[in-house]
Amino acid sequence: MLIDSKLLLEYGATTEKFTPSEIIFNEDSTPKYYYQLVSGRVKLNHIDESGKEFIQTILTSGQSVCELMLFIDESYPVNAIALTNASALRIKKENFFKLLDDHHQISLDINKFLAERLYQKFLMLQNNSSLDPEVRIMGILRYLKSFTENKTPHTFEVLHTRQQLASLTGLRVETVIRTIKKMEEKNIVKIENRKILL
Repeated sequence: MLIDSKLLLEYGATTEKFTPSEIIFNEDSTPKYYYQLVSGRVKLNHIDESGKEFIQTILTSGQSVCELMLFIDESYPVNAIALTNASALRIKKENFFKLLDDHHQISLDINKFLAERLYQKFLMLQNNSSLDPEVRIMGILRYLKSFTENKTPHTFEVLHTRQQLASLTGLRVETVIRTIKKMEEKNIVKIENRKILL
């Protein structure tokens, strides 16, 4: 969901810059701001009790960061960490709600966006429960492509590494590499310069 940057600035947004590995917010902290990425990439992750990282998603420019948490009185269930140099527009929660009150169409657009994300998350979770690695990987790849308008085959470049795909699906990186090669043989994906195209 992309809100016009001029409108965000009009309601008091500031531009925040982050370096690779810099924490934007921590799991269990209280949501106080709406973040919209202007540039760069950010991962949302959780570290389990054994120290294993589980990546929930990787966000890119134009996407918002955990905006749904502003609508409930709960702490963040994930960490948000910059993967690259990144910048985001940050607006206080109360100013964000004032913007929504003043602009009902944006509020409706956000509701639709959140519903679409929730629908895609349900599909991804169903796929992740499969024992078939191809089903798991296709689930996450379809989820990532769902953020784009262009649905033409082999036009979406997956920006995630094989390791990140493994963290997203709960598979070993070796399994991801083997499965992606099989998917290429079936023409489900293309590989160009080590990049996966769906």
